[in-house]
Amino acid sequence: MEINGVSTFKGRPILAGKMDGEALVSRKGFNTYASFSTSMLTKAKVAICSDRRNEELHGKELTGKVLCIPKTIGSTSSGAVWERIVQMGIAPKAVLFSQQIDSLAAGGLIIADVWTKIRIIAIDRLGHEFLDLVQDGDRIDIEWDGTVHITKYNR
Repeated sequence: MEINGVSTFKGRPILAGKMDGEALVSRKGFNTYASFSTSMLTKAKVAICSDRRNEELHGKELTGKVLCIPKTIGSTSSGAVWERIVQMGIAPKAVLFSQQIDSLAAGGLIIADVWTKIRIIAIDRLGHEFLDLVQDGDRIDIEWDGTVHITKYNR
């Protein structure tokens, strides 16, 4: 639904919250370990995506962004990665999934929230139309109930 240039989607809040931020989009599955591994190993102050297989994100800054993805992919270590990047202060603000969140991502994000008391907002089931519309740089506003508003970046 679009009203006054703002498109709205309703998803399921996994880790609810209210915030706004800048969209960073991939229409491919997000490999959590591959994306954050270099930043973790070098103890970087900002996470730069190191997953060479994801051309949409490789080399882009992940820290503080609203990551818009279909799903996560990759190894069982991804749960620990979410917790570690939160501890390091290099995590995205939110992760928005067009599909249903997988158990490894859900577990990792929930553990990071519980153990560090720092939340990465996570909303899933936003639908394929969400990823068809959102683009890098768009403003994302997230409501507690899982409502996501997209304001298009003036290009």
